[in-house]
Amino acid sequence: MLIKFLRKNGNKNPAWIARILINFWPPFIGAGIKVRSISPDYRFMRVALKRTWYNRNYVGTQFGGSIYAMTDAFYMWMIMNNLGNDYIVWDKAASVDFISPGKSELTAEFTMTDAILDEIKQRTAGGDKYIFDLPVTVYGNTGDVVANIIKTLYVRKKKGR
Repeated sequence: MLIKFLRKNGNKNPAWIARILINFWPPFIGAGIKVRSISPDYRFMRVALKRTWYNRNYVGTQFGGSIYAMTDAFYMWMIMNNLGNDYIVWDKAASVDFISPGKSELTAEFTMTDAILDEIKQRTAGGDKYIFDLPVTVYGNTGDVVANIIKTLYVRKKKGR
């Protein structure tokens, strides 16, 4: 119900309300994920992953699934909120390269630029699908790189729009 509300209202929701609501989404609560900030124009997001007893793996470091989950769907959400309802946007694939163990709170930052949005609009103007990659880096609290993740996104303009 919470996600349905956010999806239906898109960028009509002030970003600070969206941040509060998304932080109550059960998969994020269960993984220890918190959205720390969202810019008012949905072009920047900062997400954190606490290290707790319930998201540690067998050797005591951050569980890899939680590390990936902290990057899942944010680029998709940012694109949807910037392009509006005339587009279909999906997370299509991802690749994760774990660099070092996550031994602290982790953070990831997502940025959506005019250049990316303009490229999407140009490539999909005729109704074609556009599949592209966006990188995100996950950092530990000392600035060490924990994981490099490539998100593959699918965008197509809806028919008749």
